[in-house]
Amino acid sequence: MVSVRRIKLGSQGLEVSALGLGCMGMSAFYGPPKPEPDMIALIRHAVNSGVTFLDTSDVYGPFTNEILLGKALKGGVRERVQLATKFGILVDDNGRFAVKGDPAYVRAACEASLKRLDIDCIDLYYQHRIDTSVPIEVTV
Repeated sequence: MVSVRRIKLGSQGLEVSALGLGCMGMSAFYGPPKPEPDMIALIRHAVNSGVTFLDTSDVYGPFTNEILLGKALKGGVRERVQLATKFGILVDDNGRFAVKGDPAYVRAACEASLKRLDIDCIDLYYQHRIDTSVPIEVTV
């Protein structure tokens, strides 16, 4: 495996590769979703090249990017990476975006992400957009 410099992220001991892989474009926003087998191969190639920090969100797809990552993390890959995903942006049936940050939503969003990713623990879980109607300390 190639060595990629690692850095500390925050003050809680999380260490990640200095180069990460943002996975949004694999499933959304930059044209149609890319072929799943190709994207799984790309993710695994990045990990085999020393990239350990993978970033996704429940809104990417929506939801399909987390499912893709869950599939790519099979076969021992999960143990080699630090995974970030996000909450806070909802997409309605008409494709309109809304921001949400109340505690019940955050818990439900986290549980749903864990299920889609098919993992037990998210390494970095953070708010994609701030819900200004909810004090940040309440969201947290």
